[in-house]
Amino acid sequence: MNILMMTNTYLPFIGGVERSVQIFSNEFRRMGHRVLIVAPSFADVPEQELDVIRVPALQRFNGTDFSVQLPIPGILSNTLKQFRPDIVHSHHPFMIGDSALRVAAQFKTPIVFTFHTYYERYTHYVPGDSPALKRFVSALATGYANLCDHVFAPSHDVAQELRRRGVVSAIDVVPTGIELNTFAHGNGREFRERFGIPLDAFVVGFVSRIAPEKNVAFLTEAVKWFLSQHQNACFLLIGDGPLMEKVKGEFSEEVVQKRFFHTGTLIAQSLVDAYHAMDVFVFASQTETQGLVVTEAMAAGLPVVALRGPGIGEVVQEQQNGRLVELEEVEVFGKALEWVAGLSPQKLYAVKNSARHSVMHFSQEVCAARALMIYETLLSRKYMVRDHVDSAWEKAKRMIKAELELLKNMTRATGAAIGNASEQE
Repeated sequence: MNILMMTNTYLPFIGGVERSVQIFSNEFRRMGHRVLIVAPSFADVPEQELDVIRVPALQRFNGTDFSVQLPIPGILSNTLKQFRPDIVHSHHPFMIGDSALRVAAQFKTPIVFTFHTYYERYTHYVPGDSPALKRFVSALATGYANLCDHVFAPSHDVAQELRRRGVVSAIDVVPTGIELNTFAHGNGREFRERFGIPLDAFVVGFVSRIAPEKNVAFLTEAVKWFLSQHQNACFLLIGDGPLMEKVKGEFSEEVVQKRFFHTGTLIAQSLVDAYHAMDVFVFASQTETQGLVVTEAMAAGLPVVALRGPGIGEVVQEQQNGRLVELEEVEVFGKALEWVAGLSPQKLYAVKNSARHSVMHFSQEVCAARALMIYETLLSRKYMVRDHVDSAWEKAKRMIKAELELLKNMTRATGAAIGNASEQE
């Protein structure tokens, strides 16, 4: 099968969407399928990339790590004609996502869309952020999902929310898988020695982009409270982002400064070793659709203390593999950390073992196989017989229809934003 992945963000940027595209693509290839990835250009893009086509983009949009694709019609035509996709898989509902709909129409292929992000929760990166803008991007994503043949939701919570928002396309829960065996084996002792973390310390760990949407302000305050109560505790932070300097400032006080460790972004074995250097993993984001780092931490055998959020309650089980905190209160979260720190060796072993078993169904093999099954079902139902003598007129009609659908979706989203704003006046 020839699978075309189309995404607005990709490596070397490290985030949930990028890793999802990479993980699924690698597993599909391992299973004998060909994958072509279309993504924007970034600074420091690797010179040699396997089946990755880069399109021009504006870099560091509005001071962020993200890029914005430049509309250059026809730039992919020759490559795509040679590749001839069987499936188009879109990972965003705009920009390259729009191009994905056009490609699917051009080649008469089904299009699948993964709803990775609650986009209205990221509008603070856009100049002129407002309630109307949030309504617009939410309606735009919902409308886009309804233009696709199938929607992948990373968790059951997301699937339910998409139905509530009015998505009528077929939806299946297909989370991003991880390589369980890789995360199960790391050298935490060596990692601690490398970064000067005391071997006998109780290490609270966090892996994330350090940004407002990750609820970093609350998490920082809660960890500081815990550190103030436990002199043998340390905080290990993996990642970078716009709030990094502010977080460093929060831990500049002498009482906690020497117990705060920041490594920047880590990948591959260094990231695995970092997980194994931790005693507990913390998570407080309310904007996730899955929380990939939570499953990685649990695959490494870590208890997790997390604030309840989308998808998190499907993985973290109260007092079984960690603590699921219902209230966004500093002391409540800190007390949950104390519960982990106070576990007996026997109970800690059981909790760690439960964490590993809780994520067995998140293996990349299981998740990729589920995605492929859906692809194959789509092909067998609607697209198995292709019109090989497809006239220029038939192609033109499909392309015109795709453009009209995109325009109508934009109009509906604009109406949702303006209409609701008028109702509130």
